[in-house]
Amino acid sequence: MRAATYGDVFAVKEFRVLFGSFALLVTGDSIKMLALSVLVYARTGSPGLSAAAYMAGWLPYIVGGMFLLSLADRLRPRALMVTGELVRAAVCLLLAYAGLPVWAMLALVLVSGLFSPVFGAARSAALPDVLPGDAFVLGRSVLGVASAASQVGGLAAGGAFLAFAGAPGALAATAALAVAGAVVLRLGLPDRPARTASGRGGTGAVRQTLRMNRSLLADPRVRGLLLAGWVPTMFLAGAEAMIVPYLGGQGRAGVVLAAAAAGMAVGEFAVGRFAAPPLRERLSAPLAVLLGVPWLAFALGPGIGWAAVLAACAAAGLAYQLGLQRRFVDAVPEEGRGQAFGLQSAGLMTGQAAGAALVGVLGESIGPGPAIVVAGAAGVLGALALLGALRPPHPASPHPASPAGHVASSGEAASSGSATSGGVTSPGVRRNRVG
Repeated sequence: MRAATYGDVFAVKEFRVLFGSFALLVTGDSIKMLALSVLVYARTGSPGLSAAAYMAGWLPYIVGGMFLLSLADRLRPRALMVTGELVRAAVCLLLAYAGLPVWAMLALVLVSGLFSPVFGAARSAALPDVLPGDAFVLGRSVLGVASAASQVGGLAAGGAFLAFAGAPGALAATAALAVAGAVVLRLGLPDRPARTASGRGGTGAVRQTLRMNRSLLADPRVRGLLLAGWVPTMFLAGAEAMIVPYLGGQGRAGVVLAAAAAGMAVGEFAVGRFAAPPLRERLSAPLAVLLGVPWLAFALGPGIGWAAVLAACAAAGLAYQLGLQRRFVDAVPEEGRGQAFGLQSAGLMTGQAAGAALVGVLGESIGPGPAIVVAGAAGVLGALALLGALRPPHPASPHPASPAGHVASSGEAASSGSATSGGVTSPGVRRNRVG
């Protein structure tokens, strides 16, 4: 397989549309959650409610991921993505100007967030259609770099908007970015058909989501790749959650977390651009182990400078996920690709929240420094336990049987319908929120 180049990726108009709208999405979400947290704190004076407001956008992922993801394959992808942007714009305007009580603001964010995994899954599932072969993996790399840069830029822009226009002005700016994203998607993407028949109503969507989730998790190959994407990242998030208490202040911690974002961007760029496809897949296992190793050095009590270096090195290991992407596309059925990417993203978001919570509880008992070390050790052990999934199959070994109806490769998927979009991780993604 020929290694793709950035020129190949950006030569595709539909990818440029997905890239631009994704950058607007991540920037806007960063501004939104910061502004909402500030708005809630200004009204209540409660640090706990302020933190809850900041996390409220991520919490619905587990519910939406469990019950609604089939909508990503049952509805037309362009309409779904545009609807997602317009919903975000409406929510931001209501938060800014409707004068809602705090409980109603949090409820609005939670309820509207139930569909976020669906909107993100539609975007992620479009990417293999737009970028065949190795270009898909490099496209995921580009979106990972964009995610890190947009998070940092969004937080900086959010701070500026808060200083000059207050929380309502910052939320209005997020609404404007969402509307701009909707326009870009509506004018820039073709109106592709849904991947599967829409069935009967919401109950049918729930049943189909549960059925497909069970099918995906029952497949050993898919399950291994999902766990390989979730587990090491969960402990990375747990370690990062302890940076603020470890350094004793948000300002000092911000330097370390910014270094981690930079490390993530550098790792994604270097592995995506300079590693050939076979090497990229072989690097998945050592890079996954790398996610945990630097945190072990916190046993020595590093200061802010060394803490930043260690966090950057650890986050650079997130590039291990690039080596899993082509194998994941090959492993899942084409007609359920949207739901598969949505499940991947929902598990990633949920795992990061669980990791932060678990290590946070541990930090209360043994202190933030030792908790970071434990999180690093758990990350290393988790990666070692998943070596079978992290390592690519031996070239001489046939691939395990794929689910029925699977399209053999991302290149074939593209040629069968479109030769020309998560985390997210996204993706992802606070982290790895790609697509």
